Amino acid sequence: MGTPIRIRARAAQGHTEVTLLMPHPMETGMRKDDSGTFVPAHFITDVQVVAAGRVVLQARLSQAVSQDPLLSFRYRGGQPGDRLQVRWVDSRGDQRSDEVSVS
Repeated sequence: MGTPIRIRARAAQGHTEVTLLMPHPMETGMRKDDSGTFVPAHFITDVQVVAAGRVVLQARLSQAVSQDPLLSFRYRGGQPGDRLQVRWVDSRGDQRSDEVSVS
């Protein structure tokens, strides 16, 4: 997957607000293409977010999640300048990892 994960992370009042947009087709395996053939399942299975060396989100997704998943969450702590790394793995074993600094 070539398109980077869009990550926004802002620290305020003792919490860090995070929004992730993960470009991915998220195919269920139940859709047919124009020729009537089923498109094989291909979806994100695992997501992990690490902030300053600490896992702050770990999620298991399924084919029930729409294309280009958008996740939003917050965690306690976090300081401007902390590194936030997002990593996903999909049902084909493809992986993507991107990171930003908390603002």
